Amino acid sequence: MPDFHVADLSRAQFAMTALYHFLFVPLTLGLSLLLAIMESVYVMTGRRIWRDMTMFWGILFGINFAMGVATGITMEFEFGTNWAYYSRYVGDVFGAPLAIEGLMAFFLEATFIGLFFFGWDKLSRIGHLAVTWCVAIGSNLSALWILIANGWMQNPVGSAFNYQTMRMEVTDFKAVLFNPVAQAKVVHTVSAGYVTGAIFVMAISAFYLLRGRHIELARRSITVAASFGLASALSVVVLGDESGYLATQDQKMKLAAMESMWRTEPAPAPFTVFGIPDVKNRETRYEVKAPWLLGLIATRSISQQVPGIEELVAASEQRIRSGVTAYDDLQKLRADRNDAAAQADFARTQKDLGYGLLLRRFTDDPRKASEQQIQAAAWSLVPDVPVMFFAFRAMVGIGFFQIALFAAAFFFASNRTIERQRWFLRIALLALPLPWIAAELGWVVAEYGRQPWIIEGVLPTFLGVSSISAGDVWTSIAAFVLLYSGLAAIDIFLMVKYVRIGPQEVWSVPDIGAGRPGSGGMYRQPRPTGAAGG
Repeated sequence: MPDFHVADLSRAQFAMTALYHFLFVPLTLGLSLLLAIMESVYVMTGRRIWRDMTMFWGILFGINFAMGVATGITMEFEFGTNWAYYSRYVGDVFGAPLAIEGLMAFFLEATFIGLFFFGWDKLSRIGHLAVTWCVAIGSNLSALWILIANGWMQNPVGSAFNYQTMRMEVTDFKAVLFNPVAQAKVVHTVSAGYVTGAIFVMAISAFYLLRGRHIELARRSITVAASFGLASALSVVVLGDESGYLATQDQKMKLAAMESMWRTEPAPAPFTVFGIPDVKNRETRYEVKAPWLLGLIATRSISQQVPGIEELVAASEQRIRSGVTAYDDLQKLRADRNDAAAQADFARTQKDLGYGLLLRRFTDDPRKASEQQIQAAAWSLVPDVPVMFFAFRAMVGIGFFQIALFAAAFFFASNRTIERQRWFLRIALLALPLPWIAAELGWVVAEYGRQPWIIEGVLPTFLGVSSISAGDVWTSIAAFVLLYSGLAAIDIFLMVKYVRIGPQEVWSVPDIGAGRPGSGGMYRQPRPTGAAGG
């Protein structure tokens, strides 16, 4: 029997490190593109203030980028230390996108970020602009390949189980690359990162306007952030809708749990705006519903049903029974790989092998499972409904609030009255943590919602762990808590420090392309200009 305590601890550790790492990823994505936009305006207009904007937001980007690298590397090692069987089982498929990410994206981004910081007085304006765009492209390519790997975990296409090697192997890399779930995740996650960068720029610019500092830089920054953020926030909603549609095809249980929909309703299904999930009685209390909306989102029609939890559990019982047959056929093949009858039988049932493996939670040999154990395995496919229900609604609520916030900012910026709307500037400043909260909730919905699968329909999570002790995992968790707490303190200190110092005091380099190379570096010590630093 698997060690479920080790599995739960390993899940908790990976969730902690992933959630912490994801604090830095969205801001890297958003700021990298905003930097490229700002420097493009500088190159086209020649106005120094746009260069100052690029430099100032660039140093905050650099701090965040360094933290993202430091926290992301540990996750790579966890696949080997905590999830060794998973890595062996799916490494031929899962490892390819991660390897490409390192070779194509990370090295590109890491190389050009050095040129971005140290090339202001060494490169021409066009040359430095090209470097900045390469940083932005590298950041987005990094997200692309990581999310292709994650999308395969949600929808394992282009691969097949090889009973001779006992591993998943690539059969069609093009299908892995153009996996519709992966593509939807890429554009949705990247757009959410753009929103994070825009909120970050807008909130700090609002802080400067409230303090009466760096007015021209803050006014232009908030204008760019408002227009860029509004387009990105609208894209998040549209692309999130596409993710809901794909979940209806590939992850029906996740969608049913998000809606706390216990039983299938007549088409088109309503969307539950509010309710209180009651897991014990398998119902949702105090429901407020929007007619037809879920059916339109999930099926793009008014005639197709969206299956409920109970119906999906009943269908899963049949797949578990088929999986038991597949497990039996696999044991025969392991005893005699030339057994033609077992090969033919396994070819018919192997698609349900993962469902049979769910029984390993309840018995050493799935072939000896009782009816009660089969039913328990089927109900184990239901994720935590209250967590899914409320996390999804909180994420969506924040998303629509951000659209309203960007729309108001765009209106005030277009009318050149933004600095006079002090009530709005306070709201914009207080809204700073919202995109991170929404991003983390989105991660919970996506990853927690596919439990108990580490690979949807293929490998249960509890079977993917390494052969290590619970004490080893506790030790590493304690080490990560201490390390990440220290990194968080450093990150906050540096961010606050350079925001308080302000752009003009942080940067001092000659105008690039002006024939003055080698001026002595990128940084100059802040001038002592008072307590406010400016």
